[in-house]
Amino acid sequence: MSRNKYYVVWKGLNPGVYDSWEECKKQVEGQEAAKYKAFPSRLEADDAFGKGHAAYLKKTASAKASSNFPPKTAIGKPNAESIAVDAACSGNPGNMEYRGVYVATGKELFHVGPLKQGTNNIGEFLALVHGLALLKKNNSRLPIYTDSVNAMKWVKNKKSKTLLERKPVNEPIFNLIERAEKWLRENEYTTPILKWETGEWGEIPADFGRK
Repeated sequence: MSRNKYYVVWKGLNPGVYDSWEECKKQVEGQEAAKYKAFPSRLEADDAFGKGHAAYLKKTASAKASSNFPPKTAIGKPNAESIAVDAACSGNPGNMEYRGVYVATGKELFHVGPLKQGTNNIGEFLALVHGLALLKKNNSRLPIYTDSVNAMKWVKNKKSKTLLERKPVNEPIFNLIERAEKWLRENEYTTPILKWETGEWGEIPADFGRK
């Protein structure tokens, strides 16, 4: 009898630890540059997920290979004169919410949710579009930070790539997605969209603090 395996999804539809390949596959299939790996025990999987993909690679690399890593490029500091957006989701799917804050003071600029049966990726996308729309409405030149590469890609393509099933319970979320996609199609913007470097700067200021 084969032993059970546990699957870590560092980058995918909904990052986390899954106890079957079928569930893992749902999170990584069709996701660009997805990062995932199987582990023989739940303990190892939880440890690897908690440390993050980069830390896992560094840990498993040989001493010789590690010595050949190029010097780390300095990233610098984030721009405090900006806004940051983030999302949170309790479950997969689950209650989803998102918000935006002014980085310099931490003041909350908008907060939507919780909404039932959403995903974190959807929340990140909606938060980013909401922030862009707010900045344009106020004729603001502030840049906007997100820690979600997926959200940046979805915004660039003006289309959500969620695989979440549409149901009556999450209809409000899909209505928001449609409004966000419509706004992206109909509006031009010059707002710089910047990646928040969590590994260097810590959690993004809009983080909900529930990890």
